[in-house]
Amino acid sequence: MSSRVWTYGTVILGLLLMPWLAEARTGVSPAVRNWLSALVTRIDAVDRTDRHGNTRGASGTVLVRVEIAADGSVRQVEIEHSSGSRGLDQRALRAVQGASPFTAPPAELLAETGVADLSVPVQFGR
Repeated sequence: MSSRVWTYGTVILGLLLMPWLAEARTGVSPAVRNWLSALVTRIDAVDRTDRHGNTRGASGTVLVRVEIAADGSVRQVEIEHSSGSRGLDQRALRAVQGASPFTAPPAELLAETGVADLSVPVQFGR
């Protein structure tokens, strides 16, 4: 059984953080909301310093799957759904990898394996 968490955020235009989280998922604790907010903010900050490639001004959404260990380290990061642009896909991977390590995820996000399995749509442009 998958314990993957879906979180929504925007990279490049700043943080447009998960209004659905507070409303649609009423069982989500403030600790989880705060941790997810910090995760997306950190990814955004790393992306803002990314000067590789020629993707500035490009737009698209990359769905990134990331496994974060109980200590906040990234165990695995991969493209779950491509934006259709190799440059944007690579930029999203660099932003997530560059933001590691994160603070320790709340215990309620950890699967039995001790890992938080997240799907994070990273949106560029617009």
